[in-house]
Amino acid sequence: MTKDNILLISANQFDKPYPVYPIGLSYIATYLKERLPGYNVEIYDMYTDGFENLQFIIKELQPKYLGISLRNVDDADSLHGGSFVKNYISVIEIIRSVSNAKVIIGGAGFSIFPEKLFTLLRPDFGIYGEGEKSFYELIQCLDTGSDCRSIEGLVFDSAGKLSINARMNYCCDLDLSFDDKLTDFYWQNSGMIGVQTKRGCPYTCIYCSYPGIQGKRIRTLNTDKILETLTHLYYTRGIDYVFFTDSVFNIANDYNIELAEKIIRSGIKIRWGAYFTFKDLDEALLKKLKQAGLTHIEFGTESLSDVTLKNYGKSFSVKEVVEKSEMCTKIGINFVHFIILAGYGETDATVNETFENSKKIGPTAFFPFVGMRIYPGTKLHDLAIKDGVVSEKDDLIVPKYYISKDVELSSLKTRAEASGRRWFFPDQDFSENIKKLRSKNKKGPLWEYSLR
Repeated sequence: MTKDNILLISANQFDKPYPVYPIGLSYIATYLKERLPGYNVEIYDMYTDGFENLQFIIKELQPKYLGISLRNVDDADSLHGGSFVKNYISVIEIIRSVSNAKVIIGGAGFSIFPEKLFTLLRPDFGIYGEGEKSFYELIQCLDTGSDCRSIEGLVFDSAGKLSINARMNYCCDLDLSFDDKLTDFYWQNSGMIGVQTKRGCPYTCIYCSYPGIQGKRIRTLNTDKILETLTHLYYTRGIDYVFFTDSVFNIANDYNIELAEKIIRSGIKIRWGAYFTFKDLDEALLKKLKQAGLTHIEFGTESLSDVTLKNYGKSFSVKEVVEKSEMCTKIGINFVHFIILAGYGETDATVNETFENSKKIGPTAFFPFVGMRIYPGTKLHDLAIKDGVVSEKDDLIVPKYYISKDVELSSLKTRAEASGRRWFFPDQDFSENIKKLRSKNKKGPLWEYSLR
């Protein structure tokens, strides 16, 4: 019996600083394969295969359902301001020109702008937030001709009016399998593969879209299944570095210790990194995580001024940043700090404070963004409307930034250089250095080679 096809398209082609394996689609593909044995589920990656082969693969498979993941809508960089929406429109146009498949769009980018992107792209359906269960339920409804209007997270046209269903329930018990061809490509070109351990973010940073995408409620995934995934990557594909893509890793630390102990007992020598915050981070936890393979931390520090940290909605102080950085150095875990300069409430005085305090931190590097990308549904959006940076009618699909008028932007790089630390601004081109290190089979994040 011939199976019908479901084609899942990763529309992302952004590769700064590294190309990213389409992990979200892998979770969805795994979920569908387990529950829809009557379907063949395929992934098409726009980064590896581009526009050139898209028509061909659609004509060849003739999918009944076609899912498109929109990872992001722009590069969130005020120094560049690149938007990806035109490419997404082109993807839809190609699909519609050769297929009558039901088109369903989702992904983090869509979840930030469900109304605007649904209106622009005109899919048959959209799904905001996590997509596994909703996608499966939608296919079931369409296959049986039943009413799909109660599916959580579903975005659809109802008699000419856009409807967006609330999401109340989430998945916690997820298997994950990888496409071997894609895994080999991204391992070679990115030097790491992404895996999730938890979803959701409880923090209240004024600029962040994560709580809107994933929800505020923390959901930890099954540790046995995560270990199964890591074991498969390590022994079957020869992969010994992963990046845990959680919005913040060191949340629910009892869970993190459970996962760490299982990795240690398994005997796999896999190294890993993750995004961390300075809260709920002590020496005992770090030592346990290092024993389980933690080698790299990326801190969402954002500022080294207490005034600015408060304005940004951060829950820690400069003193904590310095102390926890010293702790990482002592234990032997590499780390970097991501910084936002000239964001909401910044002044030249607070920027200078950040540069001065950067001297107090041991071997590290700093990755600054200039200004804050304004996303709908964030506190920053409300502040930007209040301050006249954007209007209430601005849909923000074209990138808009909150850049403080009280900061002299032209001297930022000069002041950063004067600190004597390593500051890597987003408009600097490191592509050749990255290619050179990857050609030497260097894996994991490459910033570790620039720490001082």
